Amino acid sequence: MVSVGDIVGLLVILGVNTSIAALATRFFRVRLKTDWGSALYTVVLLPLPLVAVVLILGGIGLGPNLGTANAVLGLTIVLPMAIGIAFDFFWMPAPDDVDVPDRSRQQRAR
Repeated sequence: MVSVGDIVGLLVILGVNTSIAALATRFFRVRLKTDWGSALYTVVLLPLPLVAVVLILGGIGLGPNLGTANAVLGLTIVLPMAIGIAFDFFWMPAPDDVDVPDRSRQQRAR
């Protein structure tokens, strides 16, 4: 039987991984000028920190025993990636729509 502590631990892992996925997707979209570049970096590089978080937090005893490697991969890596990417694409404004201050004016003022 799964305890409340196991459920809370799993929710912590899911929350941390979803946050990392949303922030990394946003970072790639802002820094890279091409659509395919940000998508490629998101698919290739994003799972690395997510796996590290699962190994670290799962290693200290957070979360229940999910049984199979596929369940762990699907629930703690793929699901947070999908939610984080969807959060960035559908809730956040596009990087081109955000006004940022001109840095050259700030440097001249100093």
